[in-house]
Amino acid sequence: MTVSYVVSGFAVGLLVGLTGVGGGSLMTPLLTLLFGIHPSVAVGTDLAFASATKTAGTFAHRFKGTVRWDIVRRLSYGALPAAVVATLLLKYFGAVSDSISLVIRYSIAVSVFLTVIALLFKSKLQAWLNAHPERHLQGRQLTNATIAAGAVLGILVTISSIGAGAVGATLLVLLYPRLSPAEIAGTDIAYAVPLTAIAAFGHWWLGSIDWSLLGALLLGSVPGITIGSLAARAVPEKFLRGLLAVTLTSVALKLVW
Repeated sequence: MTVSYVVSGFAVGLLVGLTGVGGGSLMTPLLTLLFGIHPSVAVGTDLAFASATKTAGTFAHRFKGTVRWDIVRRLSYGALPAAVVATLLLKYFGAVSDSISLVIRYSIAVSVFLTVIALLFKSKLQAWLNAHPERHLQGRQLTNATIAAGAVLGILVTISSIGAGAVGATLLVLLYPRLSPAEIAGTDIAYAVPLTAIAAFGHWWLGSIDWSLLGALLLGSVPGITIGSLAARAVPEKFLRGLLAVTLTSVALKLVW
């Protein structure tokens, strides 16, 4: 099984490198559906996986100056307390109980559907907002909306491990349509580091992280992400995103039914 986990880590890393979509929307359903891992353990392990990989990504974006730290701070004001509250609720209701397992499974499905919507409509939303500057939020409204978005993402990520990638980037587009694609990517990765770290720590406290599984996934994902990033320009983006959207929709439906 260790070899299968390494291969899975490589495949997910390759797709993340090619498309830029967060690994959680791919890894968590894969662990749950293909390997039959308990949803809570799949979420906890993937959060630890994401925390490690996003830390490296943040250093790269910080070096390039593509992180908006003021936005990261606002998102964190909402996301980090929400992650703590979600962890405490999982502890209270029992993170590995059958009822919570079902809740987590449906949460993963909802998060995957949101990722599909983000994949398909993010660029159209950004184009529409740029054409209608009067719709842009300003001042206190923008700050409050950013904190609220962070809280929603904090809950979503802690329960399902999904949301800090494509969903988070789409919310940034809606709130800050004038950000460049590089700034959206850098800011999205940077705020997700403390969020996934706190959520992963919470799942460690709950006993829902498989460390040997985590090591195997990281062993495969690092070369996968590297190769995918290098090959990204050679593969048509529309084709990749369409293929990914179809795949994720099928995964979400499988999780529900």
